[in-house]
Amino acid sequence: MNTTLRGTIRRLLPAALLLAIASPTQANTLNQNVSWTIDRAGTSTTYRVVAYGDSIYAGYNGSISNAARYSAPTVDGEYLSALWNADIETVRRTKSGAVAQDVYQNKIVAERSWMQAASTRVVTFEMCGNDGLQARSAFKSQTGTCNYSGLETAINNCKTYVAAAMDYINANAHPNTRLKVIANLYYPGFNADNVQSSCRDSATGQTVNLRDRFLPALARMNYWMCEYARQKGFRCADSFAEYMAADHDTNSDGIADSQAIRYVAGESESAYVTKITQTYRATLRDANFKFVSAGTSYDYIQSDDVHPTYSGPTVSAGIWGGTTGSSAPRYSSFTGGKSPIWNQFGHERMGWSISTYNPASP
Repeated sequence: MNTTLRGTIRRLLPAALLLAIASPTQANTLNQNVSWTIDRAGTSTTYRVVAYGDSIYAGYNGSISNAARYSAPTVDGEYLSALWNADIETVRRTKSGAVAQDVYQNKIVAERSWMQAASTRVVTFEMCGNDGLQARSAFKSQTGTCNYSGLETAINNCKTYVAAAMDYINANAHPNTRLKVIANLYYPGFNADNVQSSCRDSATGQTVNLRDRFLPALARMNYWMCEYARQKGFRCADSFAEYMAADHDTNSDGIADSQAIRYVAGESESAYVTKITQTYRATLRDANFKFVSAGTSYDYIQSDDVHPTYSGPTVSAGIWGGTTGSSAPRYSSFTGGKSPIWNQFGHERMGWSISTYNPASP
């Protein structure tokens, strides 16, 4: 590879990948837009799912030219196709590396026409992951006395733009829209962050455990995503609960761990944060080792330790243009509302979680 081409590719890599080695000021963003239709045999009506977000909904897989065909929104499209016996177009308007403000302004607002179409039935979005990743990267690079203001800024920006996004979608989505959903954040690098900081706390003079510092911040972001959803007529797909704890009861309290850590409508921020960081803290597990039963685990995170794993082919997305295409559904029906691989890949799990709120009819 020549030096010029190598430099070009490096500048275009999504921030989600660069954050492991770069400061926030060096982060880049990359539009990754895909429109994919689940073409069901014997049907003629097409309904639309519109998904706004960053590299998660994009289906980012480490490439600047392609992405997963079956990222979470398209997985949900398969469930809808079976439920409604219809063709489902999933429109993903995404920007890898974008912070919440960027997703709000340059995707949700600037590209509102996608959700204004009469065929729209579902609007979903996710954001704030890059706010957290950038704050984490900056904090890890600190020496001397620890400064926690960057984490607070990330939390406040997340709250501001999640609320603004919901208000804007409520005002602009086509009246035919039946469902609005936000997906909250899982914790990438949960095990890797179990190390001490290079900076020292001003009160104790000691270094701090990075995971112990980041987990409450992420919990506060997740709380407000779900709480604003409750207040503003959205549903909240709890990715943290789906990814970060076992689907069986490991602490013998009679509740599956992934159920126990879910956001509960109406609970306070302090109650939710206490639940995540104290009450059920010992049940949390890195999503690279998602236990779906006592003896079976799957890897929900790709080798970059950031993005969800996926099943199936890729589609063109990014610098060389997005993709518009179609394919038959992988599964014609879903026993118990679940595909055979619903819990085996990160995107499959997230897509299923969104689908649990799908209305019975369009």
